Amino acid sequence: MSKAIESTVFERRVNALFAPYTKPGSPGAVVGVMRDGQIEFCKGFGLASIELGVPIRPDTRFRIASVSKQFTVTAALLLAAEGKLKLSDPPHKYLPELPPLPVTIDQMMRNSSGLPDFLELLRLGGHGLDRPARPEDLFDACTRNRHLNFSAGSRFLYSNTNFLLLGLIVEKLAKKKLGEVLAERIFKPLGMAQTSLVAEIDAVIPNLATGYLGDREQGFRRAAHAYPQGGEGGLTSTVEDLLIWSRHFDKPILGKTIPAQLTAIAALTGGKANNYRRGVAVEELRGLQTVGHGGLWPGFRTEFLRVPKAGLTVVVIANLGSIDPWRRARAIAALALEDSGKMKPALAPITQAEIKPLTGTWFNAQEPSLFDLAWRNGEATVTQNGLPFALGRRAGGWLAAERGSYEFALKPGAKDTVKVNLGAGRVLTFTKVGKRAAVPADLAGTYVSSDCAAVWRITRDGNDWKMEVGGPLISGGAPWLVRGLDADTVELESPGSWIKATQLAHLVRDGDGRITALEVSTGRIKKMRFDRED
Repeated sequence: MSKAIESTVFERRVNALFAPYTKPGSPGAVVGVMRDGQIEFCKGFGLASIELGVPIRPDTRFRIASVSKQFTVTAALLLAAEGKLKLSDPPHKYLPELPPLPVTIDQMMRNSSGLPDFLELLRLGGHGLDRPARPEDLFDACTRNRHLNFSAGSRFLYSNTNFLLLGLIVEKLAKKKLGEVLAERIFKPLGMAQTSLVAEIDAVIPNLATGYLGDREQGFRRAAHAYPQGGEGGLTSTVEDLLIWSRHFDKPILGKTIPAQLTAIAALTGGKANNYRRGVAVEELRGLQTVGHGGLWPGFRTEFLRVPKAGLTVVVIANLGSIDPWRRARAIAALALEDSGKMKPALAPITQAEIKPLTGTWFNAQEPSLFDLAWRNGEATVTQNGLPFALGRRAGGWLAAERGSYEFALKPGAKDTVKVNLGAGRVLTFTKVGKRAAVPADLAGTYVSSDCAAVWRITRDGNDWKMEVGGPLISGGAPWLVRGLDADTVELESPGSWIKATQLAHLVRDGDGRITALEVSTGRIKKMRFDRED
């Protein structure tokens, strides 16, 4: 239980942040706050299981998803220190089934490899997280692909493929399952007794919270997922264990250089900064550097946040998809540090008045990239590739994504344009979309991608267009929607119970103007080719 007194102002304000989830019948979250190695606050809010009425407690276990990545990286760094692995090697040296792409293991750790996300590769073939898959299916998606989103090392783009493969490399070198390696080399030495890698979705895990979607107004429903998980996101853990892990950054036990290696800087090949280090992201909170990572899985969301110069750690883990731990962890950190004199004053919040003239749909054909900007739920919200994210004010007039997994910042440009910084020094001009063009009449046909083994059949029924999608794991299913954008680009929307994603397809034409291929871009895949079949 918390060492702080229940009636302190800090604790009352944290309680207020989570008060809506203490009402009967609601999932919720757990919060842990540690300063200088001492736990000051640790408390659960809401229910770990609505069905059973079990409350969330500090020892409740959750799926922490991508927070797992730093542990997979740590295992690989330990092997590298023993001379069993070289970070400058390509992954196919250790996994010869992979195509020989010019990618290094260090670039994989830093999400700068350019490897497409295997979740996206399978989704382009019509397969989603709610449909069963085997570990070999996920690996096959990686071995099949020969496409790079960009020259390795030149940009940051989040990809789960990097850490799935890294975990498999650790397994091969250690000759043990990744879960065993992590338990023996990290969790047991540190005393993280409630943390383990559980790949199988049907495994019995004591004290594991149930994940939920929805909210009180819409109603809660159990989140469905059917993918096994590995080095990219397979850990279950507790807030207490993650606070133990945070202590290791300050007083290393596994290896004195591990924390420094996790946070080590490496510029991109163009000389621009990459704020994603090795399995952790470096950001800023009102002038103070932060180190941490988030996790997102159907029904589970996590934020592991360290503020090293303040000696502060905040962990928020939720079993409800509509809770935002990223924002709540930073709000709690600000409360904890508000009288410390260590933080800069908060920038003025973005106002609805300044967003109003920017509201609408914006497009850059060369990238290609499309997004909507709107004032939603009291804040400036961008929706890109079907995913919404909030903007916050930054210096220099920029309005930037509030999460490190997105590189996105905008500011007004000339008439009906905005400037958008997409990272790696790429500041592009987006124009406002007026009336969309019709879907090109000659788009109908069959398109195939060897990189993801997807087959797309686009058909027209009057003014309505749809696309039937099949892939290596599935055929049939609900059709995708096809919408026009401009003469050379269409937008495709894939259905989903968790996320309805969108992607852009650029029409590639030959010298006679005939469509020969589509170049498809999603949130984590760029310009993947789908060839037209006659």
